[in-house]
Amino acid sequence: MIDKSESGLAQPTRARKRAATPTEKEQHKPYHHGSLPQALLQAAEVVLKRDGISGLSLRAIARQAGVSHTAPQHHFGDTAGVLSELAADGFMRLSACIANRARDVQDASERPRAIARGYIEFAKHNPDLMRLMSRGEMFDSERPSLIEARRTAGLALAGVFGDAPPAPPSGKHTFGPMDASRAVALTAAWAYVHGLALLLVDGRLDGLAASAEGIRHADDLVMAAIDQVQLSIGQAS
Repeated sequence: MIDKSESGLAQPTRARKRAATPTEKEQHKPYHHGSLPQALLQAAEVVLKRDGISGLSLRAIARQAGVSHTAPQHHFGDTAGVLSELAADGFMRLSACIANRARDVQDASERPRAIARGYIEFAKHNPDLMRLMSRGEMFDSERPSLIEARRTAGLALAGVFGDAPPAPPSGKHTFGPMDASRAVALTAAWAYVHGLALLLVDGRLDGLAASAEGIRHADDLVMAAIDQVQLSIGQAS
C-alpha cells in the first residue's frame, strides 16, 4: 500500500479566500461627501448619450454610477427630478457657451450672430442634451435649480452676461417684462436659431449641404444661414 504522504502525489490544499478584483473594490468604494449627486448626473448624461431619452431611468442611472438603485431617488426624488437637474446643468452650460462667444463683442450688428453661434456650438457638442432640454413636459417645472438655470439661459440669449437685467423676471418666469415688439423679435430669432440647431444635430441638413456648391458640410450651411438673416437676439439698444 502506498503511503500518500511519502509519494509525489500533490496533497489537496484548503482553498484560499478569493481577493476582490479592482473592479469590485471600485464598485463598493464609498463616495466622498457631496460628490454622489454630481456623479449621478454624470451617469445620467452617459445613459442619455448611449440609450437616448427613452433609456433614462433611475435604475439605469444607478447602474451606470455603480451605486444602489435607491440612490437617485434619495437625491432627486423621481425620474422627473433627475431629468430636471440634468436639464438645468445643460442650460447653465448653454449660457456659458453663449457668453464665451458673445460677451466681448461690442458691434451691435455682430453681437446677435455671436449669440446664435454660441447656441449652435453648444447644440453641436451636446446633441442629446439639447434634445432633452427641449422636452419641457418631462421636467419638474417647480424645481428651483431648473427655474434659475432657464432664467440664466434666457439672459444669455438676451445678451445679458453677469449683470442684473434691467427688469428682472418674477416667479418662475424666464424673461423679465418687455414690450410686445421686443418679445416678437426675440421669439422669431430664438425660433430660427433653435430650429437650425435641431436640424443640424438631427442630421437633417446633411443632404442639402452635400448638394450645395461651395458648402463643405452642414456646419457651414448653418453659419451661412446665421450670417444671412437679420437677427434681433441680444439686448435692445
